[in-house]
Amino acid sequence: MMKKLLDGYCRGVEWVLVTLLALMVLLVFGNVVLRYAFNSGIAVSEELSRWFFVWLTFLGAAVAVRERAHLGSDMLTSRLGPTGKRICLGLGQILMLWATALLLSGSWQQARINWDVEAPVTGASVAIFYAAGIVFAVSTGLMLLGEFWRTVSGRLSESELVMVQESEDLAQIEELQLDRSQTFKKH
Repeated sequence: MMKKLLDGYCRGVEWVLVTLLALMVLLVFGNVVLRYAFNSGIAVSEELSRWFFVWLTFLGAAVAVRERAHLGSDMLTSRLGPTGKRICLGLGQILMLWATALLLSGSWQQARINWDVEAPVTGASVAIFYAAGIVFAVSTGLMLLGEFWRTVSGRLSESELVMVQESEDLAQIEELQLDRSQTFKKH
């Protein structure tokens, strides 16, 4: 049930990301065309684009946490046994929860401080800008708590005990090396 709920939440966030990216492109491209072709522009374009980019970054990072899509190195953990992997993963999750709590605290404080501050062009509350950190921290914190519970309760398979992905380039190189070794074995 929780997996379905998180998957649905992330799908909804992905649609928000698509919308924010489309709006950003339209605002920036429209502003460039208006400036060069008509010597005018959209006054709110820069401010909204900056806010959309911040929200895009934080929401995208939350989805990446859910999909375990952040880059990292498993050079050490891949050499450990299941218990060592479980301990390293649990420690990593505790550190991520701590960093998330710090981000939540700082974003919350900034949102409260800037609640009555108006953005220069739109006049909207600057707290909206800092709310991206709050949404990220709450979303990611809940996901990490769920994963931490699965880690300490032993509900993760051994393949799930490494929480990072190596870069795509490294994965492609490893795939090529596997293909070559299989070719040499045949001959």
